Amino acid sequence: MDLGNWLRSLGLQECEAVFRENAIDETVLRDLTEGHLRELGFPLGTRLKLLKAIAELTADGATTTRIKVAPPVQPLDAAERRQVTVMFSDLVDSTALSVCMDPEDLSGLLKEYRNCTVDIVRRFGGFVAQYLGDGVLVYFGYPQSHEDDADRAVRAALALTKAVASLKAPRLLQTRVGIATGLVVVGDLTESGEVREHGIVGKTPNLAARLQGIAEPNTVIICDSTRRLLGSLFELVDFGPRNFKGIPQPARVWQVLRPSSVASRFEAFHGAGLTALVGREEETELLFRRWLRAKSGAGQVVLLSGEPGIGKSRLTATLQERLSDEPHVRLRYFCSSQHTDSPLHPVINRVERAARLEAHDSPQIKLDKLDAMLALTSTSIEDATLFADMLSLPNDGRYPALALSPEQRRQRVLEMLVAQLQEFARSDPVLMVYEDAHWSDPTSLEALSRAVDRIATLRVLLIVTFRPEFDAPWIGQSHVTALTLNRLTQREVETMIDHLVGNKPLPLTIRQDVVERTDGIPLFVEEMTKALLETDSDGASEKVTAAIPPTASLVPASLQASLMARLDRLGPAKEVAQIGAAIGRSFSYALLSAVVRRPEAELESSLSSLVTSGLLFRQGANYMFKHALVQDAAYGTLLRNPRRALHGRIAETIESRFPDICEREPELLARHCTQAGLIEKSAALWGKAGRRSL
Repeated sequence: MDLGNWLRSLGLQECEAVFRENAIDETVLRDLTEGHLRELGFPLGTRLKLLKAIAELTADGATTTRIKVAPPVQPLDAAERRQVTVMFSDLVDSTALSVCMDPEDLSGLLKEYRNCTVDIVRRFGGFVAQYLGDGVLVYFGYPQSHEDDADRAVRAALALTKAVASLKAPRLLQTRVGIATGLVVVGDLTESGEVREHGIVGKTPNLAARLQGIAEPNTVIICDSTRRLLGSLFELVDFGPRNFKGIPQPARVWQVLRPSSVASRFEAFHGAGLTALVGREEETELLFRRWLRAKSGAGQVVLLSGEPGIGKSRLTATLQERLSDEPHVRLRYFCSSQHTDSPLHPVINRVERAARLEAHDSPQIKLDKLDAMLALTSTSIEDATLFADMLSLPNDGRYPALALSPEQRRQRVLEMLVAQLQEFARSDPVLMVYEDAHWSDPTSLEALSRAVDRIATLRVLLIVTFRPEFDAPWIGQSHVTALTLNRLTQREVETMIDHLVGNKPLPLTIRQDVVERTDGIPLFVEEMTKALLETDSDGASEKVTAAIPPTASLVPASLQASLMARLDRLGPAKEVAQIGAAIGRSFSYALLSAVVRRPEAELESSLSSLVTSGLLFRQGANYMFKHALVQDAAYGTLLRNPRRALHGRIAETIESRFPDICEREPELLARHCTQAGLIEKSAALWGKAGRRSL
């Protein structure tokens, strides 16, 4: 790759000298971040163009052979049960290429195709697991889970079909992609020997391959389980149920057309109707009071924090509903875990939505739409230049060229965004919602901080939502209110279940299980109740629930990725979480230490990581899983034989080293003997526990 030619093709030849001076070549180009480019002194527009071009290197056919197939983290040595989204892609009619191309040229093309695939998959957080001829097998959700693995897989597939079509070849290259999601066994599947294979077993990879087989060239086909995890994030075509060889039941399939215009993930999954809001009356009234104060000219900021699924977006949606009949301007910004390094991503996304820019629009049409939107706020022609530059739109001569230094341009953009907010507030009060600030890029956070400082004198209510790990720098200012959402009470959870169930029957034992295992997290309540109702519609809920061990209750597919993402981030501490999950919802340090058999410093470090990450509570010498479903997810990754062996080790440890537990809680020892398959011993212990209860 000639770096100079690449920069000149982008119209950024002035960057070449800076790159050379700082020893930046093609080997480190993909590692550049916004912070690096800012440090080099590039203006905002140039930074955006460079980052966009770097991300699209594959689409331009400018890949290199240096890319290696490697996961973002090393795969676990032990195999696990887990939910994985599998993507299978294949070149169309590659046999014809072998006829018309020299073998050496074909080898180079296939290498470029593979590098193209690896680059895109890596960008979206996937793992290229295996090459099968000119096919590629990809996992999303292993070895590292993300909250949105299905979404990432589909976006990667769409990007791949576009990128492959741009590769230079004797004829147009096309690919077809199949995607399926399901429970698999994945990891090291070898028993012994030097050869280690991180493979995957289950019907999911087979279904993905079958789906790829029915896809038309340059199309993406997904199964119904994947579709359920996407909400309305994409425009789809329902192909109905299809029969596939080796799969006994017909599988409903869908073709993905393109990303939808839905504004946020929350709307994508709740567009069909919001679940009744329960137990948030005080919080709702506080937001409304802050709105009344903001309308009077005393601008307000509410910092709305809480753990995932606690209902932050639902609460802001309630306020928006309440204000629907009032004249006001609504500005919504959404951060994304996929764009934490994309400068001004939430700002650019809002402008594109406000201007109604479509992916198929020509640059000319996009500029016309942008001008029409900016005319509503009397934006100056100079600021219009900055907006077009921020959106990476070419200047067709309608805007003046601005002779600004990099720092002057940066300051001008940040001031421009605040000025636009001030202009909105002059005509109507403004409700501004900034979602998921914990995923914000640094430049957007700087723009947000400026807005917070100015809002005190504007007719603006700004609501910033974020998770507890985000350190909000604005707390303490007189116009800033910090509001933390707590979990629902048991009565509120039961009320929420009533709303979800309606007239459908839900056995009392199952209802109680939902209450106990969802821990007052509204999203958990909603998803677990819906999953059980779907199971019950098949007439199998009681049977399924009865077959599930107490510590491995059903975790809804919609929550699997989110829960596993938290566990995968733990590194070595994950094994401690798995062992703790097998012991129970709560466990003592002494028992865990005896079972784990690790050096004390190493164990304490792992437990500290689990507490810091919010997965465990520490209660003196005891620990407790913060959520029962997290415990379930950790326990559910264990395979049958290792799980039985672990329960046997726990039972042996309790019996040999903790006689007080044997005497005080024989049912605890009995449960582990049962799970270990020690039938006679467990029967005697259950009998003893029964006699004690009498």
